[in-house]
Amino acid sequence: MNTTLSETTGTAATGCNFRVRLADYVSSQALPVDKLGHQPRLYALTRLIGEGLSYDDDVVYAAAWLHDLGVFAGHRPKDPGELAAWDNVSYAMQQAPAALLRSGFPPTKVVAVVEAIRTHQPHLSPTALEGTILRDADILEQLGAIGILRVVAKIGRDTRYSTFTDAAATLRKNLAELPSKLVLETAKTLAKPRIAMLAAFLHDLDKESYGALG
Repeated sequence: MNTTLSETTGTAATGCNFRVRLADYVSSQALPVDKLGHQPRLYALTRLIGEGLSYDDDVVYAAAWLHDLGVFAGHRPKDPGELAAWDNVSYAMQQAPAALLRSGFPPTKVVAVVEAIRTHQPHLSPTALEGTILRDADILEQLGAIGILRVVAKIGRDTRYSTFTDAAATLRKNLAELPSKLVLETAKTLAKPRIAMLAAFLHDLDKESYGALG
């Protein structure tokens, strides 16, 4: 079911109790704290992408909030070697059922949430519309101003990003590869200004770095 945004927020919302509990749980686990913004933004994007489509919004909401549980400090390994081999998606899939049931989530929908989490990354192909909506939204989060901010914020504290050059390489890869992976037409439309913004940023970055980005 694809309800309106007003029907999925506030105390009158169907399933509101589990939604509040899930959001509270993830909020309590999100470390560093800037990791938290991705979940509500992602869900907001799914609402835009899914407008007019028939899908289960409960499943998408739950997957949006739980899909990155494995990237939080306290859940991911501390050892650099273990972290390099860490499969945060598998971890989220393993942890999601218990978190869902504790929140009062409908048990019959748990499998669908886990499946949406499994296929949310760009290189995978979702098996249901809920997964496609989530995946397209997650791709959008890697483009535009938010996409830039999320990568730049990792410089110096993520082993993948020691320098500005490392971050720029990821942004260039996102620009080159991600737009073509979008499936739904609404997502493709939403992507256009984000793609233009990211392209303009990288163009100006080249002009202003004088070959010494660092």
